[in-house]
Amino acid sequence: MAPGDVWRHCRLGPPAEALLRQAIAKLGLSARAYTRVLKLAQTLADLGGATEMEPGDLSEAIQYRVLDRAPLPAATRV
Repeated sequence: MAPGDVWRHCRLGPPAEALLRQAIAKLGLSARAYTRVLKLAQTLADLGGATEMEPGDLSEAIQYRVLDRAPLPAATRV
């Protein structure tokens, strides 16, 4: 999905937009991470059969992004 497609297809309601703004502020997400979170949240909504993205989809996508940024424990590093 190209950046223009993200803006066209990943519509956020006020509660979801507030959640995303809060995550950006707290986690310091970049513009690239912002679009990745939106794409993943839209995918989760699609897989759930929803017609529009819910705050829960967005919250789950943010959690995956946080896990992606977390350092690995010393025992699992190669």
